[in-house]
Amino acid sequence: MHSRLHSSLRFLVFSWLALMASGSFAAAQDHPDRTVQPGVPQGKLTSGEFSGSQIFPGTTRSWSLYIPAQYSPDQPASLMVFMDGAGYAKPDGAFRVPVVFDNLIHQKAMPVTIAVFVNPGVIKADLPNAADRSNRSFEYDSLGDRYVRFLLDEFLPEVLQGLNVSANPRDRAVGGISSGAICAFTAAWERPDQFGRVLSHIGSYTNIRGGWEYASLVRKTKDQPKPIRVYLQEGREDLNNLHGHWPLSNQELAAALQFAGYQYQLEMTDGGHSGKAGGERLPEALKWLWSDAPSTVVPSQETSPAWTPHPDAVVRDGVPQGRVEELPPWESQIFPGTTRKLSLYVPAQYRPETPAALMIFQDGERFRDVGGRWRVPVVFDNLIASGEMPPTIAVFIDPGHDKALELKNNRASNRSFEYDSPGDRYVRFLLEEILPEVRKKYVISDDPNLLAIGGSSSGAICAFTAAWERPDAFRRVYSSVGSFTNLRGGSVYPSLVRKTEPRPIRVYMADTSGDIDNQFGSWPWANQQMAAALQYMGYDVKFDWAEGYAHNSDFGGARFPDAMRWLWRKEQHQPVLDTRGDLGGDLTLLKLLVPGAGWELAAEGLGFADALCADSEGNLFYCDMRAPAVYRISAADGTQSRICAESVSGMEITPEGFLIACQGSKKRIIGIDSKTGETRAVVENVVPNDLALGRDGWVYFTDTGASAVKRFRLGEFVVSTVDEGISKPNGIAVTADGGTLAVSDYGGRYTWMFRIRSDGTLDAKMPVMPMRLPINQQGEFRMGSAPPYLEASKGDGMAVDAAGRFYVTSSVGVQVFDPTGRPCGVLPVVHRDQPLTTCILAGSDFNTLYIAHGTRLYRRKLTVK
Repeated sequence: MHSRLHSSLRFLVFSWLALMASGSFAAAQDHPDRTVQPGVPQGKLTSGEFSGSQIFPGTTRSWSLYIPAQYSPDQPASLMVFMDGAGYAKPDGAFRVPVVFDNLIHQKAMPVTIAVFVNPGVIKADLPNAADRSNRSFEYDSLGDRYVRFLLDEFLPEVLQGLNVSANPRDRAVGGISSGAICAFTAAWERPDQFGRVLSHIGSYTNIRGGWEYASLVRKTKDQPKPIRVYLQEGREDLNNLHGHWPLSNQELAAALQFAGYQYQLEMTDGGHSGKAGGERLPEALKWLWSDAPSTVVPSQETSPAWTPHPDAVVRDGVPQGRVEELPPWESQIFPGTTRKLSLYVPAQYRPETPAALMIFQDGERFRDVGGRWRVPVVFDNLIASGEMPPTIAVFIDPGHDKALELKNNRASNRSFEYDSPGDRYVRFLLEEILPEVRKKYVISDDPNLLAIGGSSSGAICAFTAAWERPDAFRRVYSSVGSFTNLRGGSVYPSLVRKTEPRPIRVYMADTSGDIDNQFGSWPWANQQMAAALQYMGYDVKFDWAEGYAHNSDFGGARFPDAMRWLWRKEQHQPVLDTRGDLGGDLTLLKLLVPGAGWELAAEGLGFADALCADSEGNLFYCDMRAPAVYRISAADGTQSRICAESVSGMEITPEGFLIACQGSKKRIIGIDSKTGETRAVVENVVPNDLALGRDGWVYFTDTGASAVKRFRLGEFVVSTVDEGISKPNGIAVTADGGTLAVSDYGGRYTWMFRIRSDGTLDAKMPVMPMRLPINQQGEFRMGSAPPYLEASKGDGMAVDAAGRFYVTSSVGVQVFDPTGRPCGVLPVVHRDQPLTTCILAGSDFNTLYIAHGTRLYRRKLTVK
């Protein structure tokens, strides 16, 4: 187990080194500025190691410093900092920065510039046979000012000591590749007063740790762009994996930079996720970066092609026609103070004895209009008559508006709030208010596969949100020119899709290159991102795309009958998964989940389930806290037996078969003989919540009320505090090699990691696991902003598997992280009204994940290794 974990971590380190070394150097050497030239003065390269960080405690890192031959102490030099510095400094690597700098400085194509090459931090293991842990992703992929503070406050003052370096941000640049590229961008974004130029190679503007947000953040600065100049290089065949789609993300960021008026250049090159193309173009990239040359300008793609209706959108002789009936205006309780138009289409083939399919259209009047672009009644008549879709009742519902005001030019409309806001508010409105009224008049199927929902623009994202939140109610989605942008946070969806267990929904999408590009986002790039995410995760999705057009119904309307054919087809979808873009260290959900294997009930009728643990044979132990009782489920035959009558909140088992369990209500930790059920106090006068076993008999436990992590040693039983400051420390786990401790925070946004020292103490404390937070439905859904999230993740019990993944239970589900803390995805809760308290890997092969979920236990098979 230890060697597998160690190999996984080694791969994460070697993979970024491979990025830097990759490339066909025979071709690269053709550029004269990448080779040593006679008569060109050569700078000097020195190196060292830095280990004194307080911002990234416990890390060490190597670095190199290039000082050009032309440097003079009496003249301030320019500065350029390279992340993943070893690869950039390597004289025969992909980039060869010292050689390129020598040549360009000699040509006066760039200023006299000192280069600092800094590598990511590593947390070296203190225990024998434990694995070192790379801190690269936490440092590089995280948004915020933590890394740039490290550069400015800790690292650069030491490395640049005694050198005369300009303080003018126009003389200071940052650069990097992949995660190092987004790190460089973040540094300049957070501190444009310190760094005014950014060099980005195949940048990870994806959802490794939230970098997808930059496209939206950049657009919000249009009125006051930050004074930074950005060069972007991206490969057309770059990665498409659990974190995102690199080519689309780089182009989406470039579109945002152009919209907001930044100085930028985007070069789309051949190749994938390597330094080859960026290295070959480095001299020209640096010439542009250090100059005032003009930016890339991509012209608008909007056109107005002639429109004719689809043949199936024209009334046909002999086709039975359904009827449209108006319903009284609807006044909502979920959207109080609003009223809206509501009408129904009922097909001629409807029979009360046969439950009908149903499809809801947002902006209903436009879809109902038989002289418009969609002409739903006509299309449904034709397709139902031809047998290409089932007899389907259509609900046409308009957005609400303030019933006390006249609806004029949408000034009193509630449309954006209802349609663009993520969360379950709108779908609850449909399920609790509208559908019951429809069912009073007509017999509608209860099968979610026969319930569809659709819309255009904001109505399209509204339709997707409804099915995303309630796939038990809607499983077919129609989207035309969907607003998967940052109107009210909808730009999060591609990232959520890639890191959430796939939901059983079928999605049709249509968009065009001429769609809107404004302060809320680029509709063409957003729709391409959404389609790519759905395709990557194996969804049943069809994406119709066209060049030109605009933000209107022309293209979507022309394709609407064919879209309905595809959406209602009887063919069963067989997912085709392509994980070639996942690097060796990328632990995607697609590799973890077993196709067709979902949650199975393992126990029910419990008072409150908690305290899961497993012994070396894979037998499961758990507690029903309200019985009270501790039980054992056999890994061999699944039989359950009662061990003792105790209520415990956290439990582990020693190799000798002795259960160690938390009894906070009695202010003690107890020991339970797993065979006889005999119980005795181990430690008293403590208030434990959960615990984990470390090496050498150390037991670590959380004291949630005291915001503390504490420890004692079996056989000694002297309690000491090893950490304070996590708001509500709850779940706790030790990695298989014993070198790392993780602690969840019930009241916060992160799960924390520590290094375990040889004496059992903890250090290198960092919030490396960002928890997905639940949406606060009572919060303010502001235009141009992310959805309002609750501050508390309710991070609870946790487990670690043989590959080093961490599983953390929370209010949104089981959140899965890789060994370095990168989010891998979420397995959603089974029951929204039941707490999810803890989890464990058990079973004879430890490939079965068990969860304690309120009054039930569930299990599912996984592919852990």
